[in-house]
Order: sequence, then structure tokens, then C-alpha cells
Amino acid sequence: MGEKDLLPDDDALFDACAELVALATARGVSVGTAESCTGGLVCGCLTAVPGSSAAVRGGVVSYAVAVKRAVLGVSGEVLDDPALGAVSAECAEQMAQGARRTLGCDVAVSVTGIAGPGGEEPGKPVGTVWFGLATPAGARALRRLLPGDRAEVRLGAVRQAVALLREGVMETGFSAGRPRP
Repeated sequence: MGEKDLLPDDDALFDACAELVALATARGVSVGTAESCTGGLVCGCLTAVPGSSAAVRGGVVSYAVAVKRAVLGVSGEVLDDPALGAVSAECAEQMAQGARRTLGCDVAVSVTGIAGPGGEEPGKPVGTVWFGLATPAGARALRRLLPGDRAEVRLGAVRQAVALLREGVMETGFSAGRPRP
């Protein structure tokens, strides 16, 4: 599977993105992304949906550690700690919070991990991906070990990120007349 096999040729992923965009639009929730190992694929999949501008604020591709630090505000305490680093729950949460703040969106998802084929670290094999979700209620992280080659890991990460964003939108809907946080 090559990168070209991603959206829009992946009907199930396109449908999930279209459902997410419709749900976010109907609930009045804006979304954004902070991506490392997926390199902007999550935001690209969302914006492949016609009308996505009603809900999608944008995305930050923070492939480099310096961008995670400077643009998203991930702390040096996380990035410089060998036990944590860029592939950790703490980094994923701070990336999502940074995207929410930087993009001015209600809900943000982040993706950081090791897509391969190299980059494996002790305790962090290829396929290790951390996801962060930031909403007005706070932030949380989720770890997955995704199987396959680089393209398959990245595609699996996009699918998981879209599902996580959907959860965040469901938790965050705004009622008419209630101001956004």
C-alpha cells in the first residue's frame, strides 16, 4: 500500500471524515490537528470533504522536535527527557493542547509516533503511536501499537485520529446561545 492509497480512494475513511465534519458542523464545534508521523494526512483527509471549512480550522505539521517546542509549546521537560521524548503521552497531550490554542479550535487531536521503517527506541517499537485529544474539558492521551509497514502505520494512525476527534466532538457540542470557551 502506498501513500496514494489514502483518501480519497479509501471510501471508509472518507465516509468517517464526512461524518465527522457533518457532526462537528451540526454541533457548532471547530476541530484542528497537530501531526508528526502522519505529516498532515489527518487534516488532509478532513479537508478532502466538501464543506469541511465549516468545521476544520487547520493543522500544524510538527515533524521536527523544534516545531513541537516553538509552535505547539511542548515543554523541554517532556522533549528533553529520554524516558518521555516526542513519542509519549505527555508530548501527545501537549501537542493537542498547543494545536487547540494555536488554531483557536474547540477540539484538537495530535499524532506522534514511530511509523518506521527505522526509528525504533527501547520500549517504543516501530508502530508505536501516541494520540492526544484536547477539548474544553481537558486533555488525554491514547497509545496504540499499529501493525504493518510505514504506509499502513500512518493510515492506521489517521483512522484512529479521526475516531478520536469524533469522540471529542461528541463530548463538546455547544447548545444554541451558549458561548464557546
